[in-house]
Amino acid sequence: MEEWIEVVDKTVEDAVTAACAKAGVTSDKLEYRIIEKETKGLLGMFSMPAKIEYKRMFTVTEEAEYFLKNVLEKMEIESDISVEYDEEKCTLDVELLGSQMGILIGKRGQTLDSLQYLLSLVVNKNSDNYIKVKIDTENYRERRKETLENLAVNISKKVKKTRKPVALEPMNPYERRIIHSALQNDKYCDTHSEGEEPFRKVVITPKKGLREFNPRRNNYKNNNNQRKDYSDYKKKFNERYKKSYQSITFDDLHSEE
Repeated sequence: MEEWIEVVDKTVEDAVTAACAKAGVTSDKLEYRIIEKETKGLLGMFSMPAKIEYKRMFTVTEEAEYFLKNVLEKMEIESDISVEYDEEKCTLDVELLGSQMGILIGKRGQTLDSLQYLLSLVVNKNSDNYIKVKIDTENYRERRKETLENLAVNISKKVKKTRKPVALEPMNPYERRIIHSALQNDKYCDTHSEGEEPFRKVVITPKKGLREFNPRRNNYKNNNNQRKDYSDYKKKFNERYKKSYQSITFDDLHSEE
């Protein structure tokens, strides 16, 4: 943000007034710190003026735009920045537009997540209430959400089939919540998180009470099916043979000799 600017005047009050005039804001929008208070010498001699440093306080939106602009310039990425701040809900939504958004997103959104984390630190540094920050570009967040939901469903099918737990790759808290939410009503699987950040991951496990996969029992079932199929085939063959045999007369046999 802006650098601290020094102001010297007769008193601290006069210095603050002068700082407000220079910054073009009222005192409630000004952050200042006193370097030296004024001193009065004997008979007005050897008196010393007051010295303060100040900088203008930015709104949440201005602070977010300023931070992102500087970071993107250092990354040599050109982007339009759109910021929406909902003071009542304490949410800050940022949309970035440009031709180099693939670089900004990074592998599985890691660069975008890092930028979002840093911006969250900046806007919450002096905030009384926690502000939830989301940075998105090219609808990446929604597309990533759909990908994770599909992943959760596919892994749950594997867990149901094998009755063995599956650990996913490490994810940030937002993406872990997507997995938990996608399977919260699943009848056969449970989810929980393991590990420490930033390596914390979701583990999908079969629910208690489900039988373990038993190849022997499965083969027995298949053998029963095979026996049943053979029995049905034999019965049908005998019926066809009996019908064919009964249709042959003595004259037919005699004619064949």
